[in-house]
Amino acid sequence: MRFLELEIPGAYLVEPAPIADERGQFARVWCAEEFASHGIGGAPVQANTGYNPARGTLRGLHYQAEPHPEAKLVRCTRGAVYDVLVDLRPGSPTYGRWQGAELTADNRHSLFIPPLCAHGYVTLVDHSELWYQATAAYAQDSARGLRYDDPALGIQWPVPIAVISERDRSWPWFETRQEGA
Repeated sequence: MRFLELEIPGAYLVEPAPIADERGQFARVWCAEEFASHGIGGAPVQANTGYNPARGTLRGLHYQAEPHPEAKLVRCTRGAVYDVLVDLRPGSPTYGRWQGAELTADNRHSLFIPPLCAHGYVTLVDHSELWYQATAAYAQDSARGLRYDDPALGIQWPVPIAVISERDRSWPWFETRQEGA
């Protein structure tokens, strides 16, 4: 695997290093030892999938607050998405900044999202699916979110948002959320 550190400290684009032969290819997408060598600890305890039939579907921006913060390793297994993270870690030099990456079934890249960073994505094509591992189980009392269209964040989504849940449309603005929540 190749780890490309992003501008947000602790966030990585992870590229597989496939081994190819006449059968196709094989690649490792998780290895505790390799992740630890990049300062990434915590074993996955939950795996999730998200399927979206329509282009322009937005999910997020979601995160879990203390005492259940979670790191995520996200991969697109079908179609294509633009995946975004927002740094919400108090004291971080990139607090309040966002970064995005295109994840596709073809490029097979993964995005590692550190704990206390919000996460969301928009589908770039119809019939897109994500698979991700999380280092903490879902805890409803710690579930939080931010507005995807918050001008304070200035996220540049590459396609118009066509489908979004009422819950995701109603998250608080970055500047009005409670610190540490």
